[in-house]
Amino acid sequence: MAVTLEHPESASDSSPHPALSSRAAAEAFLGGVCFKLGPPMLIGAELEWFTVHRPGTAAGRGSFAGRRPTAALLAQALGPHAPHSIAPDSPAEPLSGGSRVTVEPGGQIELSSVPVPDPAELCARLGTDYRRLRELLDSRSIQMVSAAADPARAPRCQLRLPRYQAMEDYFGRIGPFGRLMMSNTAAAQISVDIGADRTELTARWTALHALGPALIAAFACSPVLRGAPSGEWASQRMRTWLHLDPARACPPVADWSDPITGYARWALDAPLLCVRRCDAGPARPGVAWRAPEGATFADWLSGGLDDELGRRPNLDDLRYHLTTLFPPVRPAGYFEIRYLDAQPGEDWKVPIAVLHALLSTPAAVADATAAAAGTTDRWLDAARHGLADPQLRAAAVALLEVAIAHSGAPAPELHAALHRCAAGAQPAGIS
Repeated sequence: MAVTLEHPESASDSSPHPALSSRAAAEAFLGGVCFKLGPPMLIGAELEWFTVHRPGTAAGRGSFAGRRPTAALLAQALGPHAPHSIAPDSPAEPLSGGSRVTVEPGGQIELSSVPVPDPAELCARLGTDYRRLRELLDSRSIQMVSAAADPARAPRCQLRLPRYQAMEDYFGRIGPFGRLMMSNTAAAQISVDIGADRTELTARWTALHALGPALIAAFACSPVLRGAPSGEWASQRMRTWLHLDPARACPPVADWSDPITGYARWALDAPLLCVRRCDAGPARPGVAWRAPEGATFADWLSGGLDDELGRRPNLDDLRYHLTTLFPPVRPAGYFEIRYLDAQPGEDWKVPIAVLHALLSTPAAVADATAAAAGTTDRWLDAARHGLADPQLRAAAVALLEVAIAHSGAPAPELHAALHRCAAGAQPAGIS
């Protein structure tokens, strides 16, 4: 199990991979690469923080006062840990706890953990790497801010890579939410294994979608987002994801009798966000990577884009296309749970513990699915109202009770989260 899908930036029109022979071959490939079966033993996480450069100021931690650090400054601070996206010649060494550092388009910094069997070990490793990352950034007067949405700064992409410029171009034709998502939001993403067989796979897939709205409500902590259209939302971050492009972010999971077949078909019928080309050039690389408007990967596969693109896609193109899909649960050989707000301070430990407990055994999965049964389709309501909605609050409380019941020796943080949700209080704000 790996924790993150790679976002390779190299642009190449040729590959050792052969062209895909048919849609059936592509669907079969997707079933194997996205849904890898095996005993569910590991858990991993990706955590994001905003960054603020404020040399010589008295502003304390948790403040957005200051500029976004440049990619060059982040590379200087990170040294040998800098990712290739900001330092192409960097060795991109992991931190001592095993986490790799990545940088998001708006300057958000991210830790991608190694997968481990035990959530306590995962939290310990991430805690060690978080403290080291903060030291590295402090050396260049860059501070990390724990928040799920930037309430103060206008959206601005700092990484002018072809992928991100193509994303800005694509999402800009739909509305404001794509750019906001890229530059002004941060998440706590948790990854878990698929399951030992098709029965367990389906149960875990069903559970993770059923739990989504109640867990969004339980951990929503982004009521203010600079640049968002007016409206009161508990999770402005999740609002951006639900609105940025339904065709690639909101799959009709409830209509699928089989998640493997359903996801493979949905992925192929999703619009192309971009097509990597080696002739991007430095002037307007995002435009050079632009896909024919309205075209899907299936169109490319069938030959419908031969005149525009001059070639058929290969397996490498399909793998890259998968990284441009943003469903709330993304199968990537494991399940990426992508619907939770970044938490204040080190409170990211709580959703890690909750999800591990809820998925710990088939009995826990069944109990969790039943506890969330009344709110399974209330994604927008959860992002808008959070725990202010009585039904979502009751489901969140029920899920935390299930988590405590299945966690053996539950950490005090789980009981604190249960009491908070029962009182209808969202997590504390920015830190």
